[in-house]
Amino acid sequence: MLLFGGQSAEHDVSRVTAVAVARALDPARYEVVPVGITSDGRWLLAGEAQKMLASGRDSLPSAFAVEGDLVPLPSAARGGEGVEVDGEVDVVIPLLHGPYGEDGTVQGVLELAGLPYVGAGVLGSAIGMDKIAMKAMFASAGLENARALTLRAGHDVEEFVRRTVVEIGFPCFVKPANMGSSVGVSKARTAAELHAAISHAFTFDEWLLVEEMIEGREIEVGILGDDPPVASLPGEVVPAADFYDYADKYEDGKAELRLPAPLEPAQVGEVQRLAVRAFEACRGDAMARVDFFLRGDGTFVVNEVNTIPGFTPISMYPRLWEVSGLPYDQLLDQLIELAIARGKRRAARRGRQR
Repeated sequence: MLLFGGQSAEHDVSRVTAVAVARALDPARYEVVPVGITSDGRWLLAGEAQKMLASGRDSLPSAFAVEGDLVPLPSAARGGEGVEVDGEVDVVIPLLHGPYGEDGTVQGVLELAGLPYVGAGVLGSAIGMDKIAMKAMFASAGLENARALTLRAGHDVEEFVRRTVVEIGFPCFVKPANMGSSVGVSKARTAAELHAAISHAFTFDEWLLVEEMIEGREIEVGILGDDPPVASLPGEVVPAADFYDYADKYEDGKAELRLPAPLEPAQVGEVQRLAVRAFEACRGDAMARVDFFLRGDGTFVVNEVNTIPGFTPISMYPRLWEVSGLPYDQLLDQLIELAIARGKRRAARRGRQR
């Protein structure tokens, strides 16, 4: 089952990813059942979802405003009426970015339903989505990360701005705690811009954080597997914009991706080791992309772990593995195999008494 769409602001990113994955899966090996989740939370099955995937991005309306079957939650988890998916589902590939998909919510549904799925589990997904919790995990593992302050909606913004000026300084970045693809992220250079950035971030989440700006090159590493996890060769992102924002990632296509990153052999080994440590600190499973800044003094600062990275053929995660010797279709094969194997391990323990 290919699960895509979702209710977050990253709905469109998910649809683009799903198109690429559906086309890459070998029809001789896999029967793909696409299930689209609309932006208002409806689940659409097969027929119309398949047509939308086959036609490409431009034909994928954000609300899936077409006729189609409604899909319930998997039978073990749902509470209402709905049609069943015909046949057995061997594995689910969640391609849901952002809240209500990448944050452990859907993973919990799949766990309750006993369905194997690709990617991090409930805990790893939740940590990987929440930047505040992620920072705590990095700190516990001794990984250097940008200094930050956090704020919850309804608390004193003026006092927070004063603290930010003193403790973080300008320029700084304001980020919703639970969002990806740089959605809701702003760079603030003044107190006025900081106020505006805080208001903007709160339209996406109840919590936000303000981070110091780290001057450095943007280095990314792919992780595959979990026992043990393996790191890809690193790549480098050279943003075309002021920072690597949503438009630079998905709309303009002007950012330069250097694969592999031009690094010294010792730096390659170091960032790979740090990527594995960050992945394990956040309870990753099967796949992730770990992002770093490489400062002028040669040290790496971990930025974040992305548990469901972009997965189009031109996205960084699959390209990192391609340059590391693992083509796109074989990468999908390995992720599916990992999901099935983990599902069997968990099924063997499910329901056992302590």
